[in-house]
Amino acid sequence: MSIRSLSQTALVLMVAALTTTAHADTADRRIALSNNYAGNSWRQVMLESWQKTTSKAVEDGLIAGADAYTTAENQATEQAAQIQNLILQGYDAIVIDAASPTALNGAVRQACDAGIVVVSFDGVVSEPCAYRISMDFPASGVEEMDYIAQRFPDGANVLEVRGLAGVSVDELIHQGIEAGADKHPQLKVVGSVHGNWSQTAAQKAVAGVLPSLPRIDAVVTQGDDGFGVAQAFENSGRPLPIIVMGNREAELSWWKKQHQANGYETFSISSSPSISSLAFWVAQQILDGHEFPKDLRSPPTRVTQDTLDDALDGLAPGSILTEPYTVDDALSLKAATSSQSAE
Repeated sequence: MSIRSLSQTALVLMVAALTTTAHADTADRRIALSNNYAGNSWRQVMLESWQKTTSKAVEDGLIAGADAYTTAENQATEQAAQIQNLILQGYDAIVIDAASPTALNGAVRQACDAGIVVVSFDGVVSEPCAYRISMDFPASGVEEMDYIAQRFPDGANVLEVRGLAGVSVDELIHQGIEAGADKHPQLKVVGSVHGNWSQTAAQKAVAGVLPSLPRIDAVVTQGDDGFGVAQAFENSGRPLPIIVMGNREAELSWWKKQHQANGYETFSISSSPSISSLAFWVAQQILDGHEFPKDLRSPPTRVTQDTLDDALDGLAPGSILTEPYTVDDALSLKAATSSQSAE
């Protein structure tokens, strides 16, 4: 779902008033991406989106350069050192998908003190000088549990498959799942494993815990793990539960085949990996002199049974449902946030 879809008449007028394309003011500026992890399809598509968007911006003369750097494996200390190195290299803005909301704050503060614009996204930082763009992850966890409650009004045993331990996004979605369990006391979370946002890791983790669990009616996930969960259940011989998906092609294709075979229905929700391009445009616009709120919310992308075929149309194998963001989307997000703050 595009940020454009948030616009009502007033919002459109606000965006029109805000929109102004600047070339000369950022033509000599350089923007870097610091990424903490690239081990799943979401992160790979995120990096591809960054590359595609920034390459076009360089080609069009909007900026002088944009580079992407990824740590070895979600190491906050390594990412902090990486950010300090980017400061020394003289980048004008640093866009960050952070390993920790707090562990990078010292390096982020150094960047701000050096006059560098810092925009964090997905995994955001808590340092006040930085900007933050993220989906409402706790709300997405609650939404998963709302769907399960709708499907099982009389109660259900739920397995939670979490993401990468120690990353803020995992904890935030988990908080939403817990809040959803409190909201729907008929839903009982009977087990929890870390699937590391990976099909293979999720399959292994779920297969390992299934023998110790009672009947599972539903599984809540965090992304790039739904297909692996399905494989674990199929290999175990257990009945297939309702598995909430995360917009990956493998998950959606499996879902469609199951629906055609036996009427299987579920729900899918995830942030869009092209949020990296949105973060780029926010950084570019701030460098160009535009003011933005420190905290910005990007909408999730959802797939229902009614929209499944459309979601799969043209979706490449191994990919994830996403769409590129533009500078107008960044300005729409700014206008939407300003409008919500004024209410």
